[in-house]
Amino acid sequence: MDQECKVKHGMAKSLVIVESPAKAKTIGKYLGKQYIVKASLGHIKDLPKKDLAVDVERDFTPRYEVIEGKKKLISELKQAAKDVDSIYLAADPDREGEAICWHLKEELEPRKPGKPVVYRVMFNEITANAVKKAFDKPLAVNVNLVEAQQARRVLDRLVGYKISPLLWDKVRRGLSAGRVQTVALRLIVERERDIRAFQRQEYWTIDVALNAKKPPLLTARLNKKGNETPEVGNEQAAQSIVQDLDGATYSVKSVQTREKRRNPVAPFITSTLQQESSRKLRFSVKRTMMLAQGLYEGKELGKEGSVGLITYMPTDSTRVSEDALAEVRGFVTDRFGKQYLPDAPNVYRTKKDAQDAHEAIRPTSVLRTPESLEKHLAEDELKLYRLIWIRFVASQMNPAVFDQTTIDISAKGKSGADYLFRATGSVPKFDGFLKVYEEGKDQKDEDDEELKHKLPAVSEGETLRFKEIKPEQHFTEPPPRYNEATLVKKLEADGVGRPSTYASILSTIQDREYVKKDGGKFVPTELGMVVADLLLESFNDLFDVKYTARMEEELDEIEDGKLEWRAAMAEFYDRFTKDLDHAARNMTDIKRMEKPTDLVCEKCGKPMVIKWGKNGSFIACTGYPECRNTRELTVDLPDVDKVDFSEQDEQEYCENCGRPMVLKKGRFGQFFACSGYPDCKTTKQIGGEQRKDVPLDEICPSCGNNLVQKFGRYGEFVACSNYPTCKYVKQKTIGVPCPNCSEGEIVERRSKRGRTFYGCNRYPDCDFVAWGKPIPEKCPECGSSYLIEKYLKSGPVAQCPNNECKYKHPLEGGAESNVA
Repeated sequence: MDQECKVKHGMAKSLVIVESPAKAKTIGKYLGKQYIVKASLGHIKDLPKKDLAVDVERDFTPRYEVIEGKKKLISELKQAAKDVDSIYLAADPDREGEAICWHLKEELEPRKPGKPVVYRVMFNEITANAVKKAFDKPLAVNVNLVEAQQARRVLDRLVGYKISPLLWDKVRRGLSAGRVQTVALRLIVERERDIRAFQRQEYWTIDVALNAKKPPLLTARLNKKGNETPEVGNEQAAQSIVQDLDGATYSVKSVQTREKRRNPVAPFITSTLQQESSRKLRFSVKRTMMLAQGLYEGKELGKEGSVGLITYMPTDSTRVSEDALAEVRGFVTDRFGKQYLPDAPNVYRTKKDAQDAHEAIRPTSVLRTPESLEKHLAEDELKLYRLIWIRFVASQMNPAVFDQTTIDISAKGKSGADYLFRATGSVPKFDGFLKVYEEGKDQKDEDDEELKHKLPAVSEGETLRFKEIKPEQHFTEPPPRYNEATLVKKLEADGVGRPSTYASILSTIQDREYVKKDGGKFVPTELGMVVADLLLESFNDLFDVKYTARMEEELDEIEDGKLEWRAAMAEFYDRFTKDLDHAARNMTDIKRMEKPTDLVCEKCGKPMVIKWGKNGSFIACTGYPECRNTRELTVDLPDVDKVDFSEQDEQEYCENCGRPMVLKKGRFGQFFACSGYPDCKTTKQIGGEQRKDVPLDEICPSCGNNLVQKFGRYGEFVACSNYPTCKYVKQKTIGVPCPNCSEGEIVERRSKRGRTFYGCNRYPDCDFVAWGKPIPEKCPECGSSYLIEKYLKSGPVAQCPNNECKYKHPLEGGAESNVA
């Protein structure tokens, strides 16, 4: 009997409302016939897009409206609520979930006391036990949580709606400023400037290779000259030391061996899951959160039906329930033996501002091993589940133990100087938690180096036989660009945003073309650098890392009932309006800027200037519109003051007609074109050759060789370095399962004419295709299993692909930024 029939026949006494159909299906099987479970499909109300919708004069009162397309759903919920005694609001246990519950309560609660009674239920995992406990002790909607979410929403609306029009006027339409996205952009831009300003410093290391009585060969590095650490800055200094040591005798000064323990790491919180998934699985933050959401809401496990496999993902707590601890400790003993189990459960420190009502991210049952789920989960779902499972199991195991040996070797130079060389190595003694899991690293550390060094058995005073001395040149490296893992780590360390919002932040700055990825690293575009500079010029305090972190702390204080949200808004707005007034008067107008250069137009002889157009900066003739001559600028606009225009003016000549060649930008990048166009249409690639492949830290799944970034006629793509022997090309996934076959994944493709479209990676077995980017959201009007992304003049919308259905709704990130 379906759920509508339950209501009609008076069987259902209670209505339960969750966000998604998947969650509704999983919860529904744990509740009896007395309950009907429905989904709100996310928020039902929001601030309208058409205006500010925040009354600043009336204490920042927001005006919420029912989201377009949700009126029919609300009518259905109201109809279902008429015949029940109780309504249980079971949205996710966080601020957004609480706001959804509050708006549902406003719509469904009777105006006069009576039935139905509205309750709030929360659970960190969707299991029979957790659901039962929640329904046994229902709560009221937490107003403090609602106000914290409302404060964030109002903050973001004010920032986006007030600042974005300035960018439209000064740079170009369609740009946005977000309270947190701009700080993330600032970090990327500042790192890029550090890299460009970096001056390499030369230094040398000196290693000596020695033979002991027994193998292996002992390699030690110069550590001291006298009592000081030597600074070997050039080849001359290195050779001076090498010559001083010519013919020296090397003897073992000391041998120290100590036991070194390496402790397991805590189970995942949101940010560490995002980082490790990026490092080990190469999943984007957005992809990780989408997969985790599905694992949390439930997956079909054959006869068991739909089962929630992991706990709630947005969390910054490392706490684990007593039941889960007991289960995993029993599992460790049974699977690995008592020697791997600590005497007491491992307890991990949670940061001071964590919401400890939540648990760490863990399997709902550690007895559901990854192997047992292979038949039920898609490939990427299984990869993420395995990562969560092994991390949780390892977190409750004993430390790994190593024997660390340090050998100091002395030598005396011809000059009488005393030299000390040192070799350090580690030997595993007990694998402990490393039997199951080892955390990924952004770069190699001392532990990795020590494990590589295998040391011979030596004794103090032993004379070693000289084999060779190896001076080696090095250069200091600039700070690395951020990738998704390191940027999330930086944002969290600085207290900027919340891990649950990082996916949308990273997506927004890429969608706005403020940054691009090069080999998996974030590189700011010229547009991103211009926008960052303009915003910091007028709003440096607002987009300051420490100030943004303080705003996050205030939102936490509102949630805890320690701060009144309107007071926090008033304090912010007073500061904000002063910055706005200053920006309106003084912000640099990039659109109308003309920056002089020393260049002269080769067509008419007039001076040339730097201007800004829809595709960025360029050099143009001041004789416009009579003379339309333009050139490409070889640097980004923010760095234009550092340009030597004599280099810009170094001339190349057309091989066909002898006229000067000028730099242009086309759909495939920069190129040289004859200044005699259209009479002469000669073009030439920069440098006369195609751009070189860029090696990536990814392995080809077909042949095992490295993947490289290539540059084709339709732009960049990733393929095997072993081409043409191996013709593997990495498909560009968008993190959406195929709505047609449910087995494949949607990938971005290009037609023969270069137009982007989307199809299933199981083609030709599945022939799904769409010109618009699919969104994994069911149409509430006609039931279509997906919507598509469209860009209208009013901004981006999610639209039903069914031509007979007119349903659409605005997407997050219009004039104002909805990024927290």
